[in-house]
Amino acid sequence: MATGSYSISMDPKGRMAIPARIRDSLLAAGAGSLWVTAHMYERCLLVYTEAEWEPVLQKIQALPSGNEQVRKIQRRFMGHAVNLEMDANGRILVPPTLREFAHLDKKLMLVCLGNKFELWNEDSWNALMDQNIDGEMSAELQNLSF
Repeated sequence: MATGSYSISMDPKGRMAIPARIRDSLLAAGAGSLWVTAHMYERCLLVYTEAEWEPVLQKIQALPSGNEQVRKIQRRFMGHAVNLEMDANGRILVPPTLREFAHLDKKLMLVCLGNKFELWNEDSWNALMDQNIDGEMSAELQNLSF
């Protein structure tokens, strides 16, 4: 279970190094293979280990494809999904289609969310973090205390 966020760089070929702390944990858990796909609601990428990917994929596949919204989600989530292997230096090569989808360039943010990661363009991440949390809170959030 990973938490925190990391400022990382991507080279012009689309290679990015997984931060050492995360990479070591992933490799110790036998997760040198990662699944990367487009986020369903935002312009960032989702990164899963193989163990976390399978249950999520099964849930998405089990949705009724007669529903137009479901088909859109399936196309985005499954249609962009790629399995990437970390190289000996702990780097992955992000395909151009995913880089374009999330507007990824040299400066990135890798955000750890427990069972998955989000990969953001650094400027997009900073703009998101500058936004206030406003509007009416859902019931789940109203009962949350820190």
